[in-house]
Amino acid sequence: MSKRDDLIAKYATDLKEKCKITPDMDFLTKVTIGCGPSIYNKDASTVAGSDQTELDTVKNNFLIKKLGLADGPELDKAISEVIATYGKSNPNKHRAVIYYMLAKHFKKESIYS
Repeated sequence: MSKRDDLIAKYATDLKEKCKITPDMDFLTKVTIGCGPSIYNKDASTVAGSDQTELDTVKNNFLIKKLGLADGPELDKAISEVIATYGKSNPNKHRAVIYYMLAKHFKKESIYS
């Protein structure tokens, strides 16, 4: 298996075990590929759920720019819900998993078609 396949398997395990979500593997693969080389960088591959700058990056670069959503309180609410689902005390919140859950939340799977 490739390093990317190993990471996708790790993300699927996080979705199942930490988030109690059965992952759509095809969609998870597309989201992971969409993250680009950041998945291989220890710092860039995770999201610090307590760092407002990091959460603003998720909102601006992913929700607004990538998914095409309009800025508003519902974006912050969705990010908070995803962080809570992943587990606030979990220090390793993988960016691909968070993006996967946010894209599903806003029903934006078509962005990756």
